[in-house]
Amino acid sequence: MPNVEAYNQRLGIALSLVANSVWGMAAFYWIQTKPASSIDVLAHRAVWLVPVVVLILWGTGRLRSTLPLLKDGKTALTMMLAAFLVAINWGVFLYAVTNGKATEASLGYFLLPILTVMSGIVVFRERPSFPQKVAIVLGVLAVGVQLVALGRLPVIALAVSSSFAVYSVLRKRVSADATQGLFLESLFLMPIGAIWLVINDGAGLGQYGWTTDIFLLCAGAFTALPLVTHVAASRLLPLSTIGLLSYLGPSLQLIVALTALGETITPLTLSAFFMVWCGLAFILVDNFRSFQRLRRAGRVSPP
Repeated sequence: MPNVEAYNQRLGIALSLVANSVWGMAAFYWIQTKPASSIDVLAHRAVWLVPVVVLILWGTGRLRSTLPLLKDGKTALTMMLAAFLVAINWGVFLYAVTNGKATEASLGYFLLPILTVMSGIVVFRERPSFPQKVAIVLGVLAVGVQLVALGRLPVIALAVSSSFAVYSVLRKRVSADATQGLFLESLFLMPIGAIWLVINDGAGLGQYGWTTDIFLLCAGAFTALPLVTHVAASRLLPLSTIGLLSYLGPSLQLIVALTALGETITPLTLSAFFMVWCGLAFILVDNFRSFQRLRRAGRVSPP
């Protein structure tokens, strides 16, 4: 039914916009947790995420089917490593947005699709297309330009992008959807976070006022919100549309960093961003053409 398809497409776009807007504006949330340290916030995020995800799985009737995944030793080990990488990604981003380095973090998220392509080539022996090769070259050049601009490697950008790229490789090997995976990861991180809260007298809780307490206690819900809406959107929209909308997040991160957070950008750094944007344009066009070919061949269908 055309009306149903149109409704699903509008709903999918709205959900994707919500997810990417939350990710893009996340700095506004995390700076409210200051003066709690990045490690303290990370611990709260790990602890309070578990009950939120449990409620989501229980409400959707998938909690019982998720628990058996822990019985598979290979799955459990893989998810433990994935949890470690997620903690690095979260921690580095939290440090960046609360220490005047949100611009570099946004560059990392722009680099992520290029590193994901590289991961597919190295790990899964995928054959890159010409546009993908161009994007990789542009990404490497952008890192080189940032090396000159900063006088050092863009550690934050590389840590944010590489940790999530490797995480994606690990998650590809586990038969769990995004919400189930988030539950398993948070389950491994929660004991560490709980121990940190205990040995550090609440890790900022009850020390900086009720406003900070609320933001710390809601860290889990804030983490889950964009993921749940993103998963819902991905079931309603083609991947080409999801891929295009996903660049809203880092774009908003950059805008927030340059405006609300008062960061500045040098001409060299701007040129690095431009190279990455050009690389992303090559990947987007290539993905769109691939999707169109599959659609004409009848291997995929519109939502």
